[in-house]
Amino acid sequence: MASERRATIVVTRPDGQSSALLALLAGAGFETLEFPLIDIAPVADDAPLRAALDELFLPREAPERYALVVFVSPNAIDHAFSRLAAPWPADLPVAVVGPGSVAALSRQGVHAPSHRVISPSAEDADPRFDSEALYAAIGAHFGTNGLAGKRVLIVRGDGGREWLAERLAGAGAQVEKAAAYRRVLPEPSMQKWERIHELLAGAPHAWLLTSSEGVRNLAELAHEHLTADEIVLLKRTPLVCPHPRIAEAARGAGFDRITVSGAGDERIAHALEALFPRQRDPETTAHASASASASTTTSSAPTDADPATAPAQQTAYETAYETAQSRMTDSNDSKKASPQPNVTPPLPPNTPFTPFEQQQRRGGGAGIVLLWLVVVILAVAAGAGAFVLNRKFDRADAEMSQRLAQSDEQNADLRAKADQAASATGALNTQIIQLQGKLADAEAHSQALQQQYQDLASNRDDWTVAEVEQILSSASQQLQLTGNVQLALFALQSADTRLAATTGPQVVAIRKAIAQDIDKLKATPSTDLTGLAIKLDTAIDQIDQLPLSGEAPIARAQAQAAEPANSASIAAATGEPRWKVLWHQITNGIGQQLSSLVSVRRIDNADAMLASPDQGYFVRENVKLRLLSARLSLLSRSEPTLKSDLRAADAALGRYFDASSKKVQAVRDLVKQVDQASLAVAVPNLNASLAAVHQFKRGG
Repeated sequence: MASERRATIVVTRPDGQSSALLALLAGAGFETLEFPLIDIAPVADDAPLRAALDELFLPREAPERYALVVFVSPNAIDHAFSRLAAPWPADLPVAVVGPGSVAALSRQGVHAPSHRVISPSAEDADPRFDSEALYAAIGAHFGTNGLAGKRVLIVRGDGGREWLAERLAGAGAQVEKAAAYRRVLPEPSMQKWERIHELLAGAPHAWLLTSSEGVRNLAELAHEHLTADEIVLLKRTPLVCPHPRIAEAARGAGFDRITVSGAGDERIAHALEALFPRQRDPETTAHASASASASTTTSSAPTDADPATAPAQQTAYETAYETAQSRMTDSNDSKKASPQPNVTPPLPPNTPFTPFEQQQRRGGGAGIVLLWLVVVILAVAAGAGAFVLNRKFDRADAEMSQRLAQSDEQNADLRAKADQAASATGALNTQIIQLQGKLADAEAHSQALQQQYQDLASNRDDWTVAEVEQILSSASQQLQLTGNVQLALFALQSADTRLAATTGPQVVAIRKAIAQDIDKLKATPSTDLTGLAIKLDTAIDQIDQLPLSGEAPIARAQAQAAEPANSASIAAATGEPRWKVLWHQITNGIGQQLSSLVSVRRIDNADAMLASPDQGYFVRENVKLRLLSARLSLLSRSEPTLKSDLRAADAALGRYFDASSKKVQAVRDLVKQVDQASLAVAVPNLNASLAAVHQFKRGG
């Protein structure tokens, strides 16, 4: 009795939408794993959908009534009908894409003949269920210009393909779109991921992908949860897609074993059965093989037992040897002729042994020696060829090992630079946490100040000083957090204005301290951090277009020489023979032409000329990382790190890139501008004013 061996099918439809398909696959002997790649959720705001559905029940003669409603999927039907306040109007046509949507309408009570349902025909030889086929069905139902000037409502998910809407609008229809649901990326459980790891380890399985968005979600989740080797195995796993557009998306994502089944659960099940056919029981197969072997042995027994076979074998060998000699003689002619298939000639029929043949066999010793000589020559030639081929393989292996070593060194360098960038980011995060702590301390201090306000007496000076202390504390905190010098200066001036109405030596001391801090803030150089960051971003964007030193174009040399002067006049003027003047002109012209053909360039850094195009990519990425680190240092007001990164980037630009290129010069100018403009990124403090206020409160 035959037993079935089937694979595991990973079904990626949303939860609750695969019950019929799962039943079909279980009946066919497949194991299934539900692994949804899309979750269907209600839209955040369903007011536009409800407003569009309310207009379905306008009077039939109303000109603004919809002439057609299109549902793009069963999900759109279920979510839209859940918001209907009344049954669907019988005279309003409905258009859907495929059989699943027709079944969803039937569950809602909308079906022929009581309603007009438009969908692509499933009776064609090669039925298609997509937007193109639905547009053709709508055109066949309404005619070429049947929807011109009429309203058409398309109920779909949040986003989606615009092809059908554009074609209907091109035909003159007034197309409106309403979102009934939205698609979100799910997060499968750890148990399901463990099952995926087991399947990728070698178990036979296939994936069912029913949407292009599901393909993109699978690629995104795979990079988060699978290793590099598992991703390679995943892209070699068989895929079944119901539509060519989904298959094209899968092919673009790197999958290479794709089967297009067509729409419908039955077609999908048939495609999976074709991928994993039923296999017969091993015991039955072994029994059939044993029977065939027995029959073969029985049929060959008389031949093996023939007593005339053994004596005739020697004659057969001699005939084969003569045939081999004739073939070696004509080998050159056969190579020049048209190629013949490599077929082993059958042995000649056995003949009775005679004394004459025995004498011939005794006299064939010279032929056997010649045969052995040919065999030795062929063996030596084969050994030499194998030796040469082995040397080539050794050289290729050594070259490949050298390239792998260089690649490992470059990767280690990049990892080190990435670690440095990560450490810089960690330092920035630490500063942010410290600033948050300071902000929390400021809030606690503000609450303490409010409590102090309640405990203050009616003394006007104390009240004013308390207000000034709060203003100065807030200004100091804002100055350290945001670096806004103008806001701190305004706060100090406001505090000084409040103290101007108060007399007393202690208040005068506070005003002196505030005046000192005002002068300090006014003397602080202003730095446009945003403008400097924009310059760094501009320099980073131009790195990929900069030519390296080894990529600089060399102008084609052309021979040039001055026009020869009149030899007769020169000879008359100098008193020299004319032949001597001609000789000088000829030699000078040849020298000028030879010197114009030679172009001399000087490159002080030999590494720049040795950098290959592949290594040039890493040089550019290194410069980008330096500029990005400088940008972070600029925003975090870390002047030493900023200076170091800018100088390293400028040194790399001058060392590896073409110094004569205007693009390289422009980028280096941007880096130098940032370096010169960031002379002072440190922010002053208001310690003098705060100390004077605290001294006043202590009664000093």
